[in-house]
Amino acid sequence: MIHVPNRSTRPAFAARSTVRIAALAVALVAALLAGALTAAPARAGTARWAIAALGPDAPRAEVIHDRAAGTLSLTVSRGGRPVLAPSPLGIRTEGADLTSGLRFLGRSDRTDVERYTTTVGKRTQRSALFREARFRFAGAGGARVDLVVRAAHDGVAYRYELLDDYGSVLGEASAFTVPPDSTAWLANHRRDYENPYVQTTAAAADDREYLAPALFDVAGTYLMLAESNLDGRYSGGSLVHDGTGTYHVKLWDQSVLVDGPLATPWRVMVVGDLDTITTSTLVDDLAPPSRLADTSWVRPGQVLWTWLAGGRGAGQSLTRQMGYVDYAAQRAWPYVAVDAGWYFDPQQWDVTDPNWRTNSWMPELVRYARERNVGIIVWIHYRDLDTAQERAEWLPTLHEWGVKGVKIDFMDSESQDRLRWYDEILPATAQNQLLVNFHGSNVPKGVHRVWPHVMTMEGVHGAEKSSLTTSHITTLPFTRNVIGSMDYTPMGFHRNRPTSDANELGLSVVFESGLQDLAGTPESYDARPEAVRFLEQVPTVWDETRLLTGRPADSAVFARRSGQRWFLGGSSAGAARTLNVPMNLPAGRWLVELITDGEGGLVRSQRIVQAGDTLPVDVVANGGFAGLACRWQPNMTTCDQP
Repeated sequence: MIHVPNRSTRPAFAARSTVRIAALAVALVAALLAGALTAAPARAGTARWAIAALGPDAPRAEVIHDRAAGTLSLTVSRGGRPVLAPSPLGIRTEGADLTSGLRFLGRSDRTDVERYTTTVGKRTQRSALFREARFRFAGAGGARVDLVVRAAHDGVAYRYELLDDYGSVLGEASAFTVPPDSTAWLANHRRDYENPYVQTTAAAADDREYLAPALFDVAGTYLMLAESNLDGRYSGGSLVHDGTGTYHVKLWDQSVLVDGPLATPWRVMVVGDLDTITTSTLVDDLAPPSRLADTSWVRPGQVLWTWLAGGRGAGQSLTRQMGYVDYAAQRAWPYVAVDAGWYFDPQQWDVTDPNWRTNSWMPELVRYARERNVGIIVWIHYRDLDTAQERAEWLPTLHEWGVKGVKIDFMDSESQDRLRWYDEILPATAQNQLLVNFHGSNVPKGVHRVWPHVMTMEGVHGAEKSSLTTSHITTLPFTRNVIGSMDYTPMGFHRNRPTSDANELGLSVVFESGLQDLAGTPESYDARPEAVRFLEQVPTVWDETRLLTGRPADSAVFARRSGQRWFLGGSSAGAARTLNVPMNLPAGRWLVELITDGEGGLVRSQRIVQAGDTLPVDVVANGGFAGLACRWQPNMTTCDQP
């Protein structure tokens, strides 16, 4: 059952499912740590207000009000060191310019703990502690805007709340001023988010439009810029560099239609060391609660996807797809994805014909797969679902056939109009119990929490591209994949690629995706029995994630826990070397099975280590490794489980 709250009867800043915890005591402790629940002494006509999260290394935000000009800005620091220099705030609408002339009306504070469960991600059980400050301002003519700032252990976020209808939003003054010499990892803007990340500095980057997330190393503290809680009430945002190290928020639409009060998406700054960045759930934490009352039918897992073996020539036919089902069943992989070409050309497909459903071989494939405990996921073009009539025809039909999920492609926009389409397709697919993989899409901005049947999204320069580099691949775990499941489609062993076999295998752990589309061919897997053995074990959702070592564009080594076992994945860029991996595992002795590149192919070795040891792993050029760790016991020979 889908529970859809009545949005017309709730305020724009919808009440969240929160647990109030010892509010007075926490507020007092927070005040001691933050050092400010009230304005600091004014200086030169300037008021400053601070808000800080709990914890010794937690980030601290400061809102600055220039009383004379009535302008606002925001700074962020960590450990007493600046991370974000004073950065403009404000929003412009048809009826009110709320970027200047603002008069301070008051401040209120609260502290909340939110606990929730997700179906996918770096960990499924989430707990988020927020300190929130609401700053109330009035502009010319009495127009009202609230600036809401939240601080958590892993970052800071803010949004604007308009308490009345001031017409369409024309833009934001929002910007991020990063120290100019900070190392930056940026991707040029592209409507489907499929551009590679390149390394530069905050100031040296070209004066152009970039994608979020964007990552900066500010003297050893990392800052990732992102967005959360984006839907059809607003427009997607990108980052425009002005040549000085300041990145301005640019909305996709020049005019965003507003009907009544408005809460904008969150402007998110994930702040901390690299472990904090990679394990952060801040983007999901800021999103509203789940809209699904029942998620028992939502089952992540591995997917045999053969498109990279040659597109439609890979076997868009019943006979070939039955063979893929047989292979997936042998591996206990729960899904097979049938990509483009399984149905007629959309211009020839007449859904008004009452017999159109009988013209497909898909129902027979679904029955065949069901008998072998394999589910079928089907590709479908956005243009075949862009009207209410098409959705009413396609989605119930796929559900009746027994299809388990849809891979919807080519949305290619973050306009308000396209975001409203997402608002319609998400409940419709949930109503028909269809898992969703969005391709040609934007990136997750809290959608995994709101709609738990969204298993993964593309929005990445992934394995389908011919211009991949290992420096880009080793940047993705610290950028795009931080904010949610990423359908990179690894394991294309049969293709030309920059990664060694062991590096490619390690990506099944390094990259998180609720549906992990395995892009190889049965022949390429059979030629690598150690890869098959590992892929039969590795899950796609995790109880816990830890970054063991790495740096963007250089290397990434992760440990992810499922039950009592830890899966290890390592990826490197550049020359052959030894990766010294800190075994940051719970106390005790561990049996570690590693799969690395050998002269004759993938080889497996075993070592017994103590938690806290450093494990040296030799990798070839652009190499990596995959591994399993389990509690060591005498006479134990493997971490495998049936």
